[in-house]
Amino acid sequence: MTNARIHPTAIIDPTATIHPSVSIGAYCIIGPQVSIGEGCVIDPHVVVHSHTRMGQRNRIFSFASIGADCQDLKYKGEQTWLHIGDDNTIREHCTLHRGTTQDQALTVIGNRNLLMVNTHIAHDVQVGNDCILANNVGLAGHIHIADFVIIGGNSGVHQFCKIGAHAMIGGGSTILKDVPAFVLASGNPSAANGINIEGLKRRGFSSEAINAIRNAFKVVYKQELTLQNALAKLKAQTPSPEVTVFIASIEASTRSIVR
Repeated sequence: MTNARIHPTAIIDPTATIHPSVSIGAYCIIGPQVSIGEGCVIDPHVVVHSHTRMGQRNRIFSFASIGADCQDLKYKGEQTWLHIGDDNTIREHCTLHRGTTQDQALTVIGNRNLLMVNTHIAHDVQVGNDCILANNVGLAGHIHIADFVIIGGNSGVHQFCKIGAHAMIGGGSTILKDVPAFVLASGNPSAANGINIEGLKRRGFSSEAINAIRNAFKVVYKQELTLQNALAKLKAQTPSPEVTVFIASIEASTRSIVR
């Protein structure tokens, strides 16, 4: 870690690997078996506890706690990991915990995500790419979040839930079941309110693609069909690539979907 910009008050474990371009602020603690990649900026008073691999150009704001032991009572000190990709922004007071051996011993944060103030990422969570988790979002253990998901502030997601790509969760929601791709869900408990049309427009989805997703949503949510019959009807219509993603996210559900 020669030439890294490390404040003299920071404490760095000798087993940590830190790229020379990394900036580490005052009173940070970087623990054992931590790897921090090129261009990362660690603001003052951050703790990266242990067994954490961080990619390039991540920004960690003050008082975040990264890679701590999880809060699962089954955890007995086994070696588990937290992997963070590239270009993530992790704001003040976020808490990201390592995995458990009851799952894959791994918590994963992908690329280009924004975790706003006080976001909690529990053990064994997998967050994809380009997601936004607003202030005070809490993700319980074993949750899978696909790409381009937005979760509004003060929302909580139950353990083992899955949230599909391009879904949006309204602020203050309680998510107890899986949310399919493209779906807009909100409430306590949450319900499906439509599809994330504005988000899809902003990401360049065509009018034809959005209409296909909207029509597929109506089959599942508006025609009073069983979920099995709704999926069979969609498959019989030679679904578009977007509708295929919608179908796959429903078929991947293990907790049933919000309806």
